[in-house]
Amino acid sequence: MNDRLSSARPRRRVTSYGTGINRVESPLRAQTVPYISILLGSFLPTFLLADVMPLLPPIGFMMLLGWRIMRPGFLPLWVGVPLGAFDDLFSGQPFGSGILLFSVAMITLELIETRFPWRGFWQDWFTAGFALVLYILSAMVVSGASLTIHLFLAAIPQILLAVLLYPVMSRMIAWLDRYRLARARRLG
Repeated sequence: MNDRLSSARPRRRVTSYGTGINRVESPLRAQTVPYISILLGSFLPTFLLADVMPLLPPIGFMMLLGWRIMRPGFLPLWVGVPLGAFDDLFSGQPFGSGILLFSVAMITLELIETRFPWRGFWQDWFTAGFALVLYILSAMVVSGASLTIHLFLAAIPQILLAVLLYPVMSRMIAWLDRYRLARARRLG
């Protein structure tokens, strides 16, 4: 009898996005996860600072690039201003450098997206790597430091780490995007 009842009811398949067609994600989580992850990425490098240069790459900028490349229409163009200002507060750069560099990156990525709407992993990695190299070198110029060959040599490990760490960062952003769009659990 139980066997007949269990076979009469169709089983719903549970996925990471929830069950059924009309799943409802949390609107608060859907709108805030990208911004919070970028802000936390801007705050994280303050824990590991060296005397001359930071040890970690600009994680906030990497998160911004990852979200912009993964979800092209999600972040508005003007978001570079407040996120860059927050990054300036914690990076030690002169105020306005993050605003300028984040905004220029958002506009440039928008132009690349309209010119080349198709995307692949290698194109995304090349675009992000090129943007990261330009960001780190531009941040050195804007910082007002005396530009010497030793300063550029000291930046090479940070640049290499940033470019090589981007696929890991994009994988983490994909996980955050799945979490952002997951169905909200009811507490009752």
